[in-house]
Amino acid sequence: MNSIKFFMGALLVLLTTGASGWVVKNATDTSTRANITVIDSSLAEQRSASIPKSRRKRYISQSDMIAILDYHNKVRANVFPPAANMEFMVWDESLARSAEAWAATCIWDHGPPYLLRYLGQNLSVRTGNYRSILQLVKPWYDEVRDYVFPYPRDCNPRCPMRCYGPMCTHYTQMVWATTNRVGCAVQTCYNMFVWGAIWREATYLVCNYSPKGNWIGEAPYRVGVPCSACPPSYGGSCSNNMCFPAINSNFVYWFK
Repeated sequence: MNSIKFFMGALLVLLTTGASGWVVKNATDTSTRANITVIDSSLAEQRSASIPKSRRKRYISQSDMIAILDYHNKVRANVFPPAANMEFMVWDESLARSAEAWAATCIWDHGPPYLLRYLGQNLSVRTGNYRSILQLVKPWYDEVRDYVFPYPRDCNPRCPMRCYGPMCTHYTQMVWATTNRVGCAVQTCYNMFVWGAIWREATYLVCNYSPKGNWIGEAPYRVGVPCSACPPSYGGSCSNNMCFPAINSNFVYWFK
């Protein structure tokens, strides 16, 4: 399913694949969840756990990693209605590597299919460069304006299984409570084929999520007092309205 919006003077196109019977451009089988955002700038800004200190060339800078992760957690901490089981999100290097591999193909589609059976995915592309990585991420959050809780697939709860209109699954993947890991990559692509046109230079953002969200028939989170329904593995630890890994957990490694 495609939905065309204008965002801050930029052309924004959304594409989502999912387990429902929606007519979309699928990158894989219908059990996957993935989202695409296109921004044409000619018409128009972590605290991470597992970011190892590596000298290998990255497809995303540390500052962009922090911006993406912090933005996700800010959105997750402030959902409305409030979430009882929202988990703190951390950066996952293996997800970032899989995002790097896909971004490097410069293929404007979801993939690879075998990974999308297990991972969620949001994609974004814009012509030229960007001033802030959040220019490619914020349009996902802006779908909240069309979202009615708790419907994860439909912005309009009266929308039938096959319909055309605003999509919200970029946003719901961002705030899916049990999705607690993200890894992204940015690639500059030349002569990239996007919706029937060749873009001479494009910035391509791929974000992979685990565990994947957007399960049909399920709400993205449980409503209630923040941290009142955290999984036992968090040991009752709560920070900024989110279930937070306990200090003695190996789940989080802070920057030094």
